[in-house]
Amino acid sequence: MTDVRSGSKLDGWFRLSERGSSVRTELLAGLSMFFASAYAVVVIPGMLAKAGVPHAAATTGTILTIVLATAAVGFFANMPFVLAPGLGGTALVAATLVQQQHVPYPVAMGMVFWSGVAILALSLLGLRGLLAKVIPQNIRLAIGTAIGLFIVYIGFKLSGMLEPGKSGLEIGDLSSPEPLLALGGIVLVAALQARKVPGAFVIGIVVLTLIGIPLGVTELPDHWFQAPAGVGPVAFHIDVWGALRPEYLQYLFAFFASELFSATGVVLAVTERIGLTEREGQKSNINRTFLVDSVAITGGSMFGAPSVTTYAESAAGSDAGGRTGLTSLTTAGLFLVLLLFTPFATMIPSAATAPVLVVVGLSMMRGFKKVDMTDLTEAIPAGLLVACTIFWGNFGNGIAAALTAYVLIKVVAGKFRDIHLGMWIMLPILVLFFATSAH
Repeated sequence: MTDVRSGSKLDGWFRLSERGSSVRTELLAGLSMFFASAYAVVVIPGMLAKAGVPHAAATTGTILTIVLATAAVGFFANMPFVLAPGLGGTALVAATLVQQQHVPYPVAMGMVFWSGVAILALSLLGLRGLLAKVIPQNIRLAIGTAIGLFIVYIGFKLSGMLEPGKSGLEIGDLSSPEPLLALGGIVLVAALQARKVPGAFVIGIVVLTLIGIPLGVTELPDHWFQAPAGVGPVAFHIDVWGALRPEYLQYLFAFFASELFSATGVVLAVTERIGLTEREGQKSNINRTFLVDSVAITGGSMFGAPSVTTYAESAAGSDAGGRTGLTSLTTAGLFLVLLLFTPFATMIPSAATAPVLVVVGLSMMRGFKKVDMTDLTEAIPAGLLVACTIFWGNFGNGIAAALTAYVLIKVVAGKFRDIHLGMWIMLPILVLFFATSAH
C-alpha cells in the first residue's frame, strides 16, 4: 500500500492526510470514477453522429473536453469530480435542435456557449443559489424526470424500438436484431446496476457490442489502434450571434436551467457525501468547482462537446474513498490514454449504447416523487413539464410551458405570494416564445 505521509508534496498539494485519504485510495477511486463514466465516450459521439456530426472528430473532441475539464477540477478545486458532456444537453442539441427543428449545428453550439457564459457570470457573482430560488421548487424537482424521459425516448429511437407511424409513434420491429439486442441490454445493464457492479455501463456496452458481431449489428473497424482524429470538423464551428435570435430563447433557457440545476445538485450532493460540508474551506472548494464547470460549458462548446456538466457518476469515486483532486486527475489520465483506442468507440453500435440511455434516463425519474402532489397549483405545472417534453418532443417547449402555466395558475388561484419576482420578469420572454413558435 502506498500511503502519503504528512509533509510530502502530494499530501501538501491535495491535503490527503487532512481528508483521511492516501495515494492508493485516490488512484482506485479515480479508476472507479473512470469506469462509471467512460460510457460517455461512446454515447455522446454516437448521439452527435446521428445529427450529422463526424463521429471520429466528435469522439476526439469529447475525450479532450473530459480530460481538460476533469483535470481542471482536480488541480484548481481539489475535488473528486468527473466532468463530461451531459446526456440531456447532447440530446437537446442532436435530437431536438438539429434533427427535429433543423437548427444549424453551429447555432446550437452557440446556445450552449451563451448558457455557459450566463452560468459563469452567476458563479463569479456568487448568485447560483439565488437563481435556484427563482424557479419553483416543484418544477426544479421535475426537470430531472423530464430530461430523463426524453433521454429514454432517444434511446428507444436509436435502437429501433420506436418508430414514427401514421398515428404517431409506434412500436418498432422487435424481431430485428437491433431492438432485440437493445431490449436484452436494458435487462443486463439494469441488473448490473442493481448489483452495484463497478463499471456496469461499460461492461454492458462491451458485452452487447460483442454479441452484436455475429448478429451483424457491430461493424469491426479496419484498425484497432490509431492516432486520434483531428477536431477540425467540430472545433470552433460555432455561431454565437445566430444563437441569440428571439425564437431560440426557450432553448437557451433550457440549456441554462438543466445545466445549472444538474451540476449544482451533483456538486452539493457529492460534497456532502465525502464529508466536507463542515470542514474549513469547503465553501471555497465548492465555488471553485462551480467556476470550473461553468468555464467547461463554454470551452466545451468550442470543441463540439455540448453542455459539459458535473456527472452524477462522480459518486462512484467518492464511494470508493476519493476525497481530493487526485481522484479527478487519475480519471483524466485514463481518459487521455483512451484517445489511442478511438476505433473501439466508433465500432460500438447504437443498439449497445441505447440501453445505457434508457437506464440512465429512467433512473433520473426519482426526483418526481418529491413533487408536492397535494397542491394542484404546484403539481400541474410540474406534470406539464414532463408531459410537454415528451409529447412535444423537446425539453425547451416543456420547461417553457411549465413556467408559463405556473404563473397563470397561481394568478387565477389567487396565490400571488407564491410567485417569485424573477418569474414575473421571465413571463414576457415565455409568452414571446409561444407567440413566435405557434403555427
